[in-house]
Amino acid sequence: MELAPSPLARPFPEMPEIAGMTLRSVRAGYKDWDRADLTLVELDEGTSVAGVFTQSACASSEVEIGRASVAQGLARALVVNAGNSNAFTGYRGREAVERIIAKVAQHFNCPTEQVFVSSTGVIGVPLPVDIANAGLDAAFEAAPCSWEAATHAIGTTDTFPKAARASAKIGGKRIELCGIIKGSGMIAPDMATMLGYIFTDSAIAPGLLQQMLERANARTFSCITVDGDTSTSDTVLAFATGRADHPVLTTFEDPGADAFFAALEDVCRQLAQLVVRDGEGASKFIEIRVAGAASDNSARRIALAIANSPLVKTAIAGEDANWGRVVMAVGKAGEPADRDKLSIGFGGHWAARNGQPLADFDERPLAEHLKGEEIFVEVDLGIGAGRAVVWTCDLTHGYIEINADYRS
Repeated sequence: MELAPSPLARPFPEMPEIAGMTLRSVRAGYKDWDRADLTLVELDEGTSVAGVFTQSACASSEVEIGRASVAQGLARALVVNAGNSNAFTGYRGREAVERIIAKVAQHFNCPTEQVFVSSTGVIGVPLPVDIANAGLDAAFEAAPCSWEAATHAIGTTDTFPKAARASAKIGGKRIELCGIIKGSGMIAPDMATMLGYIFTDSAIAPGLLQQMLERANARTFSCITVDGDTSTSDTVLAFATGRADHPVLTTFEDPGADAFFAALEDVCRQLAQLVVRDGEGASKFIEIRVAGAASDNSARRIALAIANSPLVKTAIAGEDANWGRVVMAVGKAGEPADRDKLSIGFGGHWAARNGQPLADFDERPLAEHLKGEEIFVEVDLGIGAGRAVVWTCDLTHGYIEINADYRS
């Protein structure tokens, strides 16, 4: 199914090369489409790796193996298959992943634990090993490709390629971070956003990279939702080739560690928001800000209850400032709230304060705000200091059209 670019799409950024890695993409043919669908990333020996993975109880074999492998801290290669998630495929699915890993490890003469595989697409269909093998053979011989080509190759229902970059200075040396991501539907991650990959030339110990990625994830990827559904394949991996000429970062206290973390979180936030902008059928990007909650975690759960409410999302799609639906979502969240202290607004304009509508409430500014593509929903519970921000999109007929015939 050919999809028009999302009205919320952003242009592909200029992406610098990252020393110590090479991108290649080829058409393996996982589906009947005329496009690349297998991506191979070759990484220098000694590349550090960190990862966060879905908390789904039905995770794919790629996720299970990746979880175990990331603990050893080094990576030599990444393979991404698009068009088949290889999830819920039993022993056949696991064997397919193990054979891919073995083939790549032999090619690069590295331990199998240093090869990472991700797959995305239809659930319940074993990954065809013959197609994967032929695709890998082609990828081994393929010329390097661009960031944009690789980003196209990892997509499924994505309507535009998503990438982000940032830089920092460590020990007087400029380091680069580049990230690519795919994701459009089945987005309500407990940890990550479908498939995302971040690469840097910085020299950073695996343990610190893991700590930083987990912390950045909690404030970015775990704060987005499109449809309330968590994928079986969610994976975000970060790779540090160590080719930048600066002392290796090992703790948060090391000079430059704070600058690196700020850049990493920036890339994660950009990527997370791009996924929301490509939400299936989306026409509006929505930021929900919750303040005055009992705790930050409570604020986040309330914000996600609002973001995942079909009634809230459809009201915004219809440009209706129906703040009563936000009240409903706050009340159902299962978190501390006081009806008589609750305040709700849209786009900087309050509709209700301290549990009741404003006496001089004028809906016109709110209605005007909702006509735009960037929507801000503000909630103040008035009971504590907890705060959170989450991002979502509206719910339109387009979401139904895409998902009603996803397999056809």
